[in-house]
Amino acid sequence: MITDIDAKLLEKIADLTGKPVGAINIRKDSGCEARQSTEHIEITGKTDKPGIDIRIKPGTRGEKCYIPVIISKTGLTEMVYNDFFVGDDCDVEIVAGCGIHNSGCDESRHDGVHTFYIGKNCRVKYAEKHYGENDPDQTGKNVMNPQTVVYLGEGSTMEMETVQIRGIDSTKRFTKFVCEAGSEVVVTERLLTHGRQIAESEMEIELNGADAKGRVISRSVAQDESEQVFYPRMVGNAQCFGHVQCDSIIMGNAKVKSIPAIAANCTDAQLIHEAAIGKIAGDQLLKLETLGLSPEEAEETILKGFLA
Repeated sequence: MITDIDAKLLEKIADLTGKPVGAINIRKDSGCEARQSTEHIEITGKTDKPGIDIRIKPGTRGEKCYIPVIISKTGLTEMVYNDFFVGDDCDVEIVAGCGIHNSGCDESRHDGVHTFYIGKNCRVKYAEKHYGENDPDQTGKNVMNPQTVVYLGEGSTMEMETVQIRGIDSTKRFTKFVCEAGSEVVVTERLLTHGRQIAESEMEIELNGADAKGRVISRSVAQDESEQVFYPRMVGNAQCFGHVQCDSIIMGNAKVKSIPAIAANCTDAQLIHEAAIGKIAGDQLLKLETLGLSPEEAEETILKGFLA
């Protein structure tokens, strides 16, 4: 049941988006700020541990579910478990992510485990965006360690987008897909680190069924003295197709490691991996500067285009 305060919050979101909110769960500082189910999407709180269950009825189409997390207190640490049960023949969009505003000098940390059980012949779009900021002159660290595990049913497709641009001091991401016959997963990962930030991303895609497909597109920028490690793995256990592509721009004194791996356990598995790390080409900067941009503006334009 939505309280009066929650109803006002949902109404404001609807005004900003210009659309009905639909199913939503807003978690703020380890509590439920607002929750709303729909006729086809039910959200309930777990009774044995922190988190929620999202159940999407078979045949649900054209609906969205929003599950943002907000942390506004310094020194807060939490671990959340969210499970998604998607019935057969669904076409839905799920928007998640976490925003941390650290107003003090202690570490604020959000760890989350999202597990998807997706039925047959579904199409699921899933976006997970992370954002962090600090008050001026405050030294508190922002930490996020998300885990996402997806069991993808026969003939289903999942498009997953992850975005983290600045603001997060440390992150360790783990993502795993288990794909059945005729299913397809496309993962797009975008990351920018700066200062002394550290980011690690480990990903595993198991192509277990005939004609399963997997694609990973990772683009990152490492600035200053930040460090990044990417470890995507594609495993073909049947007639399948998989492609892993990792591209990184390195700047300043940053460090980047990209370790893509492919493993075929079937003679009909076709797997490809590519990885590239390099700096911004001087001729690209020069071309933009001749058009009137300052060196800083030219650099920022190139980075925005690369991460778009």
